[in-house]
Amino acid sequence: MLRIAVVDGQGGGIGSVIVKRLRDDFGDELEIIALGTNSSATTSMLRARANKGATGENAIVVNVSKVDVVLGPISIIMADSMMGELTPPMARSIACAKAKKLLLPLNQEGLEVIGVAREPLPHLVDSLIERIRLLCKEVKDV
Repeated sequence: MLRIAVVDGQGGGIGSVIVKRLRDDFGDELEIIALGTNSSATTSMLRARANKGATGENAIVVNVSKVDVVLGPISIIMADSMMGELTPPMARSIACAKAKKLLLPLNQEGLEVIGVAREPLPHLVDSLIERIRLLCKEVKDV
């Protein structure tokens, strides 16, 4: 079973969309851990049916080293993003984690990823779900 951390901040809107789609498409085949930079983000992802959740810098630093995959917007590897909610230790721990990182290329925080087509969030999440499906198949085949 893949252990997946979904990291989000502010209101947790992006994270809750990801969690809901994972749960709808995979049911209980995945363990989903909601990691919020604040309690509002964590609560939103828990409402979307994450298995468990934790909030804040230490929770993120500790838990990203315990999962197979980390999901979220690309800004989760940028220090001081999300209006300052994502701290340098959070960004560093996510970027350095051995877990595979699948990040949505949302043009926020003054960041633009060149060579990536601009897509609406639902299309990006569709692509993310397909990648998770392939990862689950790889794990089953091993």
